[in-house]
Amino acid sequence: MSQETSQQTWTRVDDYLAARLLPDDPVLAHVLAESDRAGLPAIAVSPLQGQLLHLMAKMMGAGRILEIGTLGGFSTICMARALPADGRLVTLEVEPRHAEVAQANFRHAGLADRIELRLGRGIDTLAALEKEGQGPFDLVFIDADKPSNTDYLLASLRLTRPGSVIICDNVVRSGAVADADSTDASVLGVRRFLDAVAAEPRLAATALQTVGVKGYDGFAVLRVEAA
Repeated sequence: MSQETSQQTWTRVDDYLAARLLPDDPVLAHVLAESDRAGLPAIAVSPLQGQLLHLMAKMMGAGRILEIGTLGGFSTICMARALPADGRLVTLEVEPRHAEVAQANFRHAGLADRIELRLGRGIDTLAALEKEGQGPFDLVFIDADKPSNTDYLLASLRLTRPGSVIICDNVVRSGAVADADSTDASVLGVRRFLDAVAAEPRLAATALQTVGVKGYDGFAVLRVEAA
């Protein structure tokens, strides 16, 4: 099966599954439309993946969520909807234009009171959260620049507790993650991240390859086992 044909099949199946399993969602459709209108890159998680994040947050009863990488707020809203009335989600974004679009989307979704967006470099905003004594967070979603993944992981470990879950997106890179000779900065960042996970005794981990409208990629799912 050619790559083109594979992508056509993955997209067709994703569309079928979304039509069967996901209700019509004008709010999320608005988020995607506004992100596109503003010229943001089309790299948000897919609707099915967003629902997976929502369900994971809901199943674990997450009351405090940390997101590293906001973009237009699609995944943020999916997770924030799973919060209890007194829950809180902190999302970190480096690009002012992305943050502006996301804030408008949060207001449109009626979730601005549960979401705190912090603008700045992820490493800096994570350090500020630590300094303020924020956390522990029940769920962390890492979906930002891949070369910094290991730094985000180490900071996340300091901001979580035993039982917390850390999810990292885009860890397969169309299969390039298995290429030891790759010189791609994102691939190298993911490989360093996975090496750090493997060497970390506080973590139990797995990774899932995914296909769909976003192509061929995957998630790493980690559980903090000990302080």
